[in-house]
Amino acid sequence: MKRILLLIPFVFLFHYAFSDSGSDSLLTKLNSVLDKKKVYDAGKLARIDSLKKLLTANNADLNKRYSINLMLYNEYKSFNYKEANNYSQKLQQTGRLLNDPVKIAYGKIKLGFILLSSGMFKEAFDSLKTVKVGLLPDSAKTEYYFLTARTYYDLADFDKDDYYSPIYNERASRYIDSGIMLCKPNSFEYIYYNGLKFLKNGNEKTAVVNLKSLIEHYKLTYHQFAVTASTLSDLYIRDGQPDSAINLLMQAAIADVKSSTKEAAAMLNLAQLLHKSGDIKNAYVFIKQAMDDAIYYGARQRKLQVSAILPIIAGETINSVEKQRLALFFYGLILTILLVIIYKQLQKLKQADKAIMDANHNLQETNHKLNEANTIKEEYIGYYFNLISEYINKLEKFKRSVDNKLITKRYDDIGILVNNINLTKEREELFINFDKAFLKIFPNFVDGYNALFSEENRVKLLPNQLLNTDLRIFALVRLGINDTEKISHILEYSVNTIYNYKTRIKSKSNVHNDEFENAIMAIKAI
Repeated sequence: MKRILLLIPFVFLFHYAFSDSGSDSLLTKLNSVLDKKKVYDAGKLARIDSLKKLLTANNADLNKRYSINLMLYNEYKSFNYKEANNYSQKLQQTGRLLNDPVKIAYGKIKLGFILLSSGMFKEAFDSLKTVKVGLLPDSAKTEYYFLTARTYYDLADFDKDDYYSPIYNERASRYIDSGIMLCKPNSFEYIYYNGLKFLKNGNEKTAVVNLKSLIEHYKLTYHQFAVTASTLSDLYIRDGQPDSAINLLMQAAIADVKSSTKEAAAMLNLAQLLHKSGDIKNAYVFIKQAMDDAIYYGARQRKLQVSAILPIIAGETINSVEKQRLALFFYGLILTILLVIIYKQLQKLKQADKAIMDANHNLQETNHKLNEANTIKEEYIGYYFNLISEYINKLEKFKRSVDNKLITKRYDDIGILVNNINLTKEREELFINFDKAFLKIFPNFVDGYNALFSEENRVKLLPNQLLNTDLRIFALVRLGINDTEKISHILEYSVNTIYNYKTRIKSKSNVHNDEFENAIMAIKAI
């Protein structure tokens, strides 16, 4: 097992240059890093656990407790809001026990940071306003000034008001000026916050110079790099360079994952840009990651931001998958119908052959459209194309056999060949394939369906049975097929039979008959 430094967290330093290999390699790297996300989080949790043990061992020494609480706060501040809040309170409590106003004030600054991270602007200002700045050393004053500036900038961005936003931006700039005066000219804070001020004041060219100099010439921590790259990406978006912004956000997201930073905007902004560019598949992956992080951290504002875009991306993904799944299902039905046509119209073999060619041509055109839809899941579309390919192979084999027997005038053998076609078995296999494909998209459908009934009326499937007739009828309803006649044709039942099935099922449910199908439609896809 690899040894991990727990008492003093090791700060990984690295340097990112602009990628020459393009966004594809960055995308691959980001997905690879996401696969190891739990490993990075485990490392942070191990450090936290070690610090907590150290805190217990030094319970009597207030100064040591304050130092360890500060270390725990720093681990949690961008990782978990609730725990970070807890340790910011402990910093203030320990400061009071020590009767140390500087330590109390520093705890309030730390509280202000996480309140801002959670989108609680009023509470952040309330905490910062109680800080007695004059008591603080220069390092703490700098942190106070920059945090207050960030709070005003974020509030201005949140309001987006023509009257108040300029006022908040002006106040923020004054606080940044106060902080910069206390920084070394070549320090990260001096260059970054100058760049941030230039960005907010509209001096974008100078802002780009500052931020690029940090990325290209400084060794930054993961967090410093992520913050700088995210800020620079905003400038590229404004300048109409979305590809450059996407590359930077991918690098920022990689840094956030490696540092187990849950409160960050890079993944959200990346998903939004990919969505605008038409890459729905990756946009959906990253917006889910952004939501997972926002929920884990407990960031109210970030959850609202993600919630605004997540349903749009998810909806487009699900709609595309469902449309393609329905299309492929009906292609299978079309091929089955073609088999029946060949069976009944042996004397019109040429016309049947032309119909098959036309059907293949239509399939090729549809396949071309499917290739343009990057939101389809690979395993799902591959599954149905294999099914269609099997039907086409059967048709081609059947056609060759008929052609050979016609050429050799073995007409009786043609009848035998036709009689060997087992349409019942083909239909059963089609339904089994439909059940498998449907449950890949709606894996919780059976549980969701049974939740609408009391225990004695719930469906109990046989071993190895995926769906029964009751479930299959309402699976089609969930796919948007509400016409009883269409359902009867698909399932090879009469219209009255389907109607009786629906009536019987609805009468046993715990939901009002008029609301039953709405409840079915509410069952979520993956």
